[in-house]
Amino acid sequence: MQAAQPQGIDLRQWSGSRLSLDYTYQHEKLARYYAGDPANPDAWRDVITRVQAHPRDRAAMVAILEAQLAARQAPEQARAAAAKLADPRTVAIVTGQQAGLFGGPLYTLMKGLTAARLAADIEAQYGVPCVTVFWNHAEDHDWEEVASAWILDDDLQAHRLTVAGIEGDGHVPVGQVRLTEDITRVLAELDTLLPQTEFTAATVAQLRRCYAPGTGMADAFGQLLDVLLGPLGVVVFDGSDPAAKPLASTIFQRVLAHPGHTRHLASDTGQALVADGYHAQVVTQPDATALFSMVEGRSPIKYRDEQLLVGETPVDAATLRADAAAHPERFSPNVLLRAVVQDTLLPTIAYVAGPSELAYLGQLKNVYAFHETPMPLIVQRATGTILDSASLRFLARTSLELQSLQAQDEHALNQWLEAQLPPTLEQALHDLEHTLDERMAALLAAVPALDPTLDGAVKSSQGRLAHEVRGLHAKVISAAKRRNETLRRQFAHAQHLAFPGGHPQERVLCLAWYMNRFGPALVPRLYECLPIEGGKHWLLQI
Repeated sequence: MQAAQPQGIDLRQWSGSRLSLDYTYQHEKLARYYAGDPANPDAWRDVITRVQAHPRDRAAMVAILEAQLAARQAPEQARAAAAKLADPRTVAIVTGQQAGLFGGPLYTLMKGLTAARLAADIEAQYGVPCVTVFWNHAEDHDWEEVASAWILDDDLQAHRLTVAGIEGDGHVPVGQVRLTEDITRVLAELDTLLPQTEFTAATVAQLRRCYAPGTGMADAFGQLLDVLLGPLGVVVFDGSDPAAKPLASTIFQRVLAHPGHTRHLASDTGQALVADGYHAQVVTQPDATALFSMVEGRSPIKYRDEQLLVGETPVDAATLRADAAAHPERFSPNVLLRAVVQDTLLPTIAYVAGPSELAYLGQLKNVYAFHETPMPLIVQRATGTILDSASLRFLARTSLELQSLQAQDEHALNQWLEAQLPPTLEQALHDLEHTLDERMAALLAAVPALDPTLDGAVKSSQGRLAHEVRGLHAKVISAAKRRNETLRRQFAHAQHLAFPGGHPQERVLCLAWYMNRFGPALVPRLYECLPIEGGKHWLLQI
């Protein structure tokens, strides 16, 4: 069965920051902040050449990837893709995300599929082996950001599921947090709330295999992505793996030899972006170095008054640099350095980014240069809303724009219904309002000559009458809505599906909900129908 043809909404009429829109439509304004324009074929040829020429320990990286994939029993397609990275000609399209509960929101999958589609296109167009890598951000420690998942029930009402009471949450990297028995309660709640489909039993069983008590949160996320994206040859990499840290040791040592310099480079570029009318996504602390110590939890390494500190504890600079050389697993990059580490380990020619990532990566061109790492092109991920046929028919029938459904009221529907009123009825209401205003204005002009004290009474009466007319208008609209009760239900259905809680679907509903709705067809159909053309938000039916 073929997926339905997607409909594109120009992002300039949809949403987005000025930076993300200019990146797509007026790239020349931002050219100095990035490595090239992904719309320009010459930019791809240049970045492929740069990345292939850059020395890196491919054999060590392949061994690390193969060990991770074997431990998670990843699909054979993913293992074969990882092995391709040993070839010095092979390049990579990389994306990544935090380890969200039950796969995180839909945009996680959108990023992976955009990267996979792009890798296939690059391989075909430029004749170069190209692998897709999904970087599992397991060293992030913002537990609240990953511990919840949203689903819709049978009535399309949104429910938030949250894993609670996990030891160490919020203080240590997510990759070090293991699920407790509380995940059993959350899975049972999920099973109860999910609309029953032919895929429910298999979906819940799969989630129970991935998200089991005792499993690391990042491992569970990686296992689920293996199931969904692995058959496409997507290689999921756990960025917290201590075995990979020696490949980044030189970067850690350079940061400690020049403490504060990485932060200064990114901060200066952020100020330049602001001066150009954009925004700086990352504003760092003045004593930040771009590194964390992982010895006890995750503590920032700072540089203050020519003194290095771990947290607030002073440390000897020479000792810390020696430690970075001998024990790089004790260090972790922050947001300003993570991309550089990523593209030192991998032959990255493009990173598929969300809007926030696009913005902070625009601050890093000089950071890449300082650390002698080729900066990849940045490609914005595909963005879309998955609707059912009923919602698409409703939008087509009414010609309402998708964005009009975001407000959590019926204003858009009321406006449409008002436009459908018989012209004679609409004219009669308009004439009534006009005549009332005209007559009351005449009365207000006349009464002062009779009795000035009546002015307030006339104005009060005018307000009551205007209120009554507005009420009458509302009753007419209500009558129209009662006559179109089916239409009202269709409006509510489309609204709840497209904007649960008033937020774009792709940023709210977790992958488990889509797995339950579409079953094994979810990824192949979405891969088939999701355009990776930039500048549009896509209406999708799968």
